[in-house]
Amino acid sequence: MRRREDPALLTGAGRFTGDLVPDDCLHLAFLRSSHPRGRVTHLAVSAAASVPGVEAVLTADHLHGLGRLPVNPVGGPVQPPPFPLLAAREIQAVGQPVAAVVAQSLATAQEALELIEFEVEPAPALLTADEASSAAALYEEVPGNLAVERLRLEGDPDVAFARAAHVVEAQILHPRVAPTALEPRTTLAYWDQKLQHLTLWSGSQTPHRLRSDMAAILGLSMEKVRVIVPDVGGAFGLKASLYPEDVVVAQASRLLGRPVSWSATRSEDFLSGTHGRGAQSQGTLALDAEGRMLGLRAEFLFPLGYWMPFSGAVPVWNAGRILPGPYAVEHLQVSSRGLLTNTAPMGIYRGAGRPEAALLMERLVEEAAVRLQLDPLEIRRRNLRERDHGNSQRSTDSRNYGPVLTKLAQAASYASLREGVVERRRQGERVGIGLCCYLEPSGQGWESARVQLQADGMICAATGSSAQGQGRETAYAQIVAEVFKVSPERVEVLHGDTETTPAGIGALASRSTPIGGSALLLAAQESRTRIKQQAAALLGCSAESLAIGEAGVRNAEGALLGWDELARATNDACAAEVAYEAAGEAWGFGCCLAVVSLDPETGAPRVEQIFYVDDAGRLVNPLLAEGQIHGGIAQGLGEALLERLVYSKDGQLLTGSLMDYALPRASDMPALHLDHYETPSPCNPLGARGLGETGTIGAPPAILNAVLDALSPDRLERVELPLGSETLWRVLQGKR
Repeated sequence: MRRREDPALLTGAGRFTGDLVPDDCLHLAFLRSSHPRGRVTHLAVSAAASVPGVEAVLTADHLHGLGRLPVNPVGGPVQPPPFPLLAAREIQAVGQPVAAVVAQSLATAQEALELIEFEVEPAPALLTADEASSAAALYEEVPGNLAVERLRLEGDPDVAFARAAHVVEAQILHPRVAPTALEPRTTLAYWDQKLQHLTLWSGSQTPHRLRSDMAAILGLSMEKVRVIVPDVGGAFGLKASLYPEDVVVAQASRLLGRPVSWSATRSEDFLSGTHGRGAQSQGTLALDAEGRMLGLRAEFLFPLGYWMPFSGAVPVWNAGRILPGPYAVEHLQVSSRGLLTNTAPMGIYRGAGRPEAALLMERLVEEAAVRLQLDPLEIRRRNLRERDHGNSQRSTDSRNYGPVLTKLAQAASYASLREGVVERRRQGERVGIGLCCYLEPSGQGWESARVQLQADGMICAATGSSAQGQGRETAYAQIVAEVFKVSPERVEVLHGDTETTPAGIGALASRSTPIGGSALLLAAQESRTRIKQQAAALLGCSAESLAIGEAGVRNAEGALLGWDELARATNDACAAEVAYEAAGEAWGFGCCLAVVSLDPETGAPRVEQIFYVDDAGRLVNPLLAEGQIHGGIAQGLGEALLERLVYSKDGQLLTGSLMDYALPRASDMPALHLDHYETPSPCNPLGARGLGETGTIGAPPAILNAVLDALSPDRLERVELPLGSETLWRVLQGKR
């Protein structure tokens, strides 16, 4: 089944938040700090406020008494910093909002911004986690700037390393990257003075949480806030949390009693939207003489920025819990820390700690293969987990690691592919093969769903999850249609409006299908049971004798109740609503192989081929699955070879536009060979596992390993991504 979302999106009929501009709408623009840190010595807004068409100029003084954004304490305690809406006395980052102009037009608001007088006494900025770890605290609430710390200890690593025949190590500096969704952040707020009610339009991945967070910060009851999410032009974690800008827009509407709209420019998203990755990681791996893993030590250090979004601790937690991936390592010591810095906040960019862990682990595996002179595929096969570990941190539902790796080897014709690479090297080419085995946890928690018949005979499937362009409407319609034995066209999917949908967590953490889809499955099954019961009473027969299908419900004698007739007769008695909480977390698994060649004259890497085999459990729609993997691989390739956000020594963002920030192009993409292995997960009734973040987890390590294989025998002791042409050229020329 093709995506039902595409016709509207491809013909320009989609409706995004930025398209919604009421007749009396005001427009908001932010004055942002050009200083990374310092004390505000002067802020004067009177000249800006006097510009014709300006309705208000907001500063921190207009926001007293508002609450703070909660931070998810996933995996343990968190020491979050303040949640500054507009800078008051202190500046903590370039791009931090200082004041907001609300005007009758965006042009007028931008003109007035130029008249605001703003001066800062600068102070030295902390731009990296290393700097923050040894500096005075940025906030008294966070001693030592240490906001998140996780320590994982299993077994006795000291004993494992003492027994080791071989010890290998790796260091990786992960680039800070931007999610770069097609649609920047956009918010439209309308405060109804008469009803004392706020309506918020947003591209949020978490509409129900946005509602509850906004209500708490503004001091409103939940019933006084409605969030509507129209079409969304991608998110990738960028739109998972509420931002200070969202609150300012809502408060501006409440103060002025008119709709207020704000859309980030691309540069504003680079400056003040959440970033991803950015960690420093290092690890050591102990092995016996046959190349079997004995123990692992690893450290991750994350820069968190100057404030923490709701999921700001997730990458720190995820990185620590993913190790050692799919490999059987009995003894572990993993330290993960997150420190505040004078930079933009870090968030849950697609993968959220999983790619960082996979990169480090797979680099260690590759170093071990070189040290023991083992084939990279063989050392992985030798160490793959054959069964789950007993404790919760290591328990996964994935069991077919070996067969998936075998399928990858067969798909790539691994033996002949490696022979071909050897032959190309004999002829002077710089070409390499890289492998990766990875895990993808699918998130935890709950989702709710409601399924009911409508008067016109359509089946309405309402979900607390949401969509961001990834095809949720298509997949959810298929899940419900299969239960009712009807075509998906008969199923209407309702999402993204907190007034008309049941509560839910949202679309993030690869959980939409395993958890959101399972909630819809259970609601549909319950609704089907009620439909048969109601139809049996109407037809005077047993429910067991009824057949359900496209036309409606039919008894053994052929009497038919059409869907519309049944809906009118039962008056919502067939509706079912469920809240489903997953009993366990479903873990996807997969393998990736990349072939990369290097231009000997320029060092430019070219990814020639990628072979990919995933086990995401039951696939609802293989076409959607492949689309997710394609997109993830593109972003993973960008992280490995192209993308990097760079701050200057004085805290200025040097990559604040698409002229400076290198995204992959279509011409950078290799030939993709995708295949699947379907092992239904026992952790949810749908049998599905996560897939949405697969490509960003598996592709970067495979590409990195292929590049370093192509460099061989030249070596990089410390890997700093992205591995662009200049870095590689210097290695090839012996200049590094």
